[in-house]
Amino acid sequence: MFREVTPLEERYMNVHRRQPERRSAPPRRYEDDGWYDEPPRKRPRRSGRGVAASAAVGLYKALVVISALIVAVYVGFTIMVRPPAQSKLPAPSQNGMGTAGTPGTTNDAATGPNSGDGALELRKGVYNIFLAATDMEGYRTDTMMVMCYDTVEQTVGVVSIPRDTLVARESGNPHLVYGKGGVEQRVADVSNMLGIPIDYYIKVNIKGFITLVDYLGGIDFYVPCNMDYDDPYQDLHIHYTEGQRKLSGQQAMEVARFRKNNDGSGYSDVGRTQTQQQILVALAKKVLAWNNIAKINGFVEIFNSNVDTDLSMNDMLYFASQAINLNPSTGVETATLEGNGFGLYRGYRYCYELDQEKTLETVNRLINPYNRDLTLKDMNIAKADSYHS
Repeated sequence: MFREVTPLEERYMNVHRRQPERRSAPPRRYEDDGWYDEPPRKRPRRSGRGVAASAAVGLYKALVVISALIVAVYVGFTIMVRPPAQSKLPAPSQNGMGTAGTPGTTNDAATGPNSGDGALELRKGVYNIFLAATDMEGYRTDTMMVMCYDTVEQTVGVVSIPRDTLVARESGNPHLVYGKGGVEQRVADVSNMLGIPIDYYIKVNIKGFITLVDYLGGIDFYVPCNMDYDDPYQDLHIHYTEGQRKLSGQQAMEVARFRKNNDGSGYSDVGRTQTQQQILVALAKKVLAWNNIAKINGFVEIFNSNVDTDLSMNDMLYFASQAINLNPSTGVETATLEGNGFGLYRGYRYCYELDQEKTLETVNRLINPYNRDLTLKDMNIAKADSYHS
């Protein structure tokens, strides 16, 4: 009744039965007696090493993206933040009176000191900044320094100018610290006296100095001598023994202001300026330390509340970006202008007459922004009428 199906027919029937499922059917193999289904292949399980490798690749890609963003931000920053302009004030002639203009002015190009073979040309990337700190009353520029920052060589020269330095004025008090015009006039006086351009000024009040030191957690400083001074009028009391110690803001201010003990011992105005320079360097080291970078918002707040300056935001960003490469331990040198503090000038006593030769050497070594050394003819250093004991 039933006939036997031949192998050829069976093959034909099997093929046609499976056609609708061809796409989903498992792989098949043919052997002598017919077609057979292959068992489904198992997907290999990923080992722990494979997972770690995949994660490492993902992390690498993320780091590449982050690095690219950092580079992009840096490039954008350097493009947007331009180097500040440099003043082009020619050195005034030695005429005994301060006749040069304020920073940024120029004399006749045909006859001024910037003409001829000995012309003064500014070195690129070198800036002079006038640093001043007010007294307790907040209006006299009690501390004065000129800082020369060479952004190319990454060096800083700081020269302190004693507050009683003699200025050749036709009228009024001839001591540098006094006179009308505020910090702008002090800038013009110093620029004329030393024969150098001053590009910008920064004036900080005593409260700002104290706040900054405290914000940084104090500074490590070697107190240079025993200090025993009381001034009830200024409510100033300074009592320290010589040696290394950590100073708070108030203590750093007191050490910086010390000049002599109540018994007359101690040091002079020059000694005080040297101490102030050393405190400034110690403070700079603390500000530029990498662990204080995160405190930038606090620096900005202190700066805005306690500092008067003609630096623009672009200027400050530029100098901040350059200062990251500065090593305060090796790249900063300080000095104080030497002289005689017993000068008499138009009846005024204790005028600090600068030593001309020593002043010339100090200026050329630390704060001369020009391409050649200055001479005394480029400066305007006043001479005392006589001297007293």
